[in-house]
Amino acid sequence: MLPSESMVAAGRILKLRPQAKMPPAAVMQFLSTQEAKLLRRLLAEPVDYIASDHFDRPGAEQLVRRSARACQSPEVTSDDSGRFGLDEFVSQLDREQFLFLRLNYCRRHVYRFLENHAGRRLNEEAVRELLGWDRLAAETRGEIIRDNVPLVLAMAKRTKITGVDLTDLISDGNLALMRAANKFDCARGYKFSTYACRAILKSFSRVASRTARHRGHFPTEFDPSLERSNLLENMRQAAEHDCVNELRAIIASNTAQLSDVEHKVIAARFSLDPRAVTAEDRAQTLEQVGELIGVTKERVRQIQNKALIKLRAALEQSFLDR
Repeated sequence: MLPSESMVAAGRILKLRPQAKMPPAAVMQFLSTQEAKLLRRLLAEPVDYIASDHFDRPGAEQLVRRSARACQSPEVTSDDSGRFGLDEFVSQLDREQFLFLRLNYCRRHVYRFLENHAGRRLNEEAVRELLGWDRLAAETRGEIIRDNVPLVLAMAKRTKITGVDLTDLISDGNLALMRAANKFDCARGYKFSTYACRAILKSFSRVASRTARHRGHFPTEFDPSLERSNLLENMRQAAEHDCVNELRAIIASNTAQLSDVEHKVIAARFSLDPRAVTAEDRAQTLEQVGELIGVTKERVRQIQNKALIKLRAALEQSFLDR
């Protein structure tokens, strides 16, 4: 038998690691992609809630399902002054307190549901009930976050932390706000904004520390042009430029001892003259060179290969002599 809420210390955070099993494939096919993803998360991650001794009172579920505006209705009185019903209690709450009670009541239902189904495979009805309570909890948490998001922006603008991007502060502050909503106990008597401010300031301090450590490792400002180094490409281009210049010098001085035909073929095929401007001066095909010297293109290829071997040997010897 599950313990009643009165047997649990109010304000205590109860945690549970779900042991319920996924529903059969026949049930999963009726779920949307988002619902299936949410169900897997609920069955894989720990669930928790903050206990309250008001959750076991009669009519709690009906009151929690009401709109948050219902807590602002006129106070309800009872004929019996010795009794204090949940409806009277809720009527005295402000919107914030009501939202947190509703949030934890929904989380409690998810907790109890998974505890009851430990080791059991969920059917379609159980899946719908579980997702319904989790959806109501998410909607309530969303209302709380939307009410307090301006707090993050205001604190980020007023903070004295320097050297940190404002968007980083706001991003971490929003995450801290969401975590604070899950941990806040409205029964302690102070406003959520007080609790959230401390959590947000701590997140700002973490951002500042993280930024300082990052700058210790990377002291320069981020420069997209440095993101990808072109050192190797520059070295390759420089080496290629040196080789071409050296090759031109070898051909000009005929260090490789090329014949007139070989020299003519190399000059026509590769156009090593940097001042080449006309079509005749630019690189030509084997067939064009063959027509120029009166031989077939296959013979031009043979002459070219023999000349290249001589040039390669002369080029290697030139670099070895340096």
